[in-house]
Amino acid sequence: VQLQASGGGLVQAGGSLRLSCVASGRAFSTYAMGWFRQAPGKEREFVAAITRSGGSTYYTDSVKVRFTISRDNAKNTVYLQMNSLKPEDTAVYYCAASRGVWPTLRQQVAYDYWGQGTQVTVSS
Repeated sequence: VQLQASGGGLVQAGGSLRLSCVASGRAFSTYAMGWFRQAPGKEREFVAAITRSGGSTYYTDSVKVRFTISRDNAKNTVYLQMNSLKPEDTAVYYCAASRGVWPTLRQQVAYDYWGQGTQVTVSS
C-alpha cells in the first residue's frame, strides 16, 4: 500500500484545513487508518484513527471537537478535517495504514504503511 497525503498549507489561527490521504491498491478497506503529526523538535504523536468501515473514530484529547477523521473506501481516501486551528497544531501530518485495532491504533508501531507527510502551519 502506498499512501499520498496532501492538503497542508499555511492558515491563520481559527482557520480550517482538510487533509487527504489517497491509498494505492485494492486493500484499502482492510486497513484501519490513522493520522499522526510531528512538530519541530518533538516526537511524532497520535492525532486520530478510524476503523476499517469508518464506524468508529478516535482522537487525542487536544483535537477532540475540532478535528474530524473520515474515510471513503470507494475512493481509497481518508480525510482529516481540521477546524479552529491553533498555532500548536503546526506540524508535519502523516497518514498511516494499520491492520490493528483500537487501542493499539494509538501507537506508531501498529501501522504498516506511512505516507510522506504534509506540512500544516498555523500562524497566530
